[in-house]
Amino acid sequence: SSVAIIPARGGSKRIPRKNIKPFMGKPIIEYSIKAALDSGLFDEVMVSTDDAEIVEVAKKAGASVPFLRSPQTANDYAHLGDVIDEVLTTYYAKGTDFNYFCCILATAPFITAKRIQEGFDLLNSKNFDSVYPVLKFGYPIQRALKIEEDKLSMIQPQYLLSRSQDLMPAYQDSGQFYWCRSSVFMKTKIMLTDNTGAIVLSDLEVQDIDTQEDWEVAEFKYQVLHK
Repeated sequence: SSVAIIPARGGSKRIPRKNIKPFMGKPIIEYSIKAALDSGLFDEVMVSTDDAEIVEVAKKAGASVPFLRSPQTANDYAHLGDVIDEVLTTYYAKGTDFNYFCCILATAPFITAKRIQEGFDLLNSKNFDSVYPVLKFGYPIQRALKIEEDKLSMIQPQYLLSRSQDLMPAYQDSGQFYWCRSSVFMKTKIMLTDNTGAIVLSDLEVQDIDTQEDWEVAEFKYQVLHK
């Protein structure tokens, strides 16, 4: 059995009401809820929130909100792991135990049911503890630069003369979803273990949304992707 956990607290610093702000005309959290429902993989698609308006939007989009988030996990310092821990523990106390969970971020409008399915298939076919969708860095991170006292220099000068193709490719978390085995997570409280698999997404499928400018870039990308 599987549960989709979509964490969405009310407070957000840089973009007010970020989790339910309209993206291409509908609350951004709806994209995550719809992808989870469309995947057909979940016994429950739930939103973990402390906010009455988010509860309304979530339920209207077809998600369930069986309980509210505690003040401890709704503050600025709570970790994603704390939220998942609270959700799984609360379900367990009510007699429901899920074998798997997929934590889906509320601001991930590029997420698709197909990618969620792909993550689940990989988790099982390779017997991973967890699976992350990632994005390859477009530039070798070993050749990253820094600016200190107005001067530009390499963070790792030993790579100054290395050819790009000789450097190990690096990846970043796409910030969309995390598939995990509940039993492993409840023991370790972390999702990235030494047995984590990855699916690699394309640049067009990923956009960090932290500022108003990011938001506009994301809407632009979305339109290109769905032409």
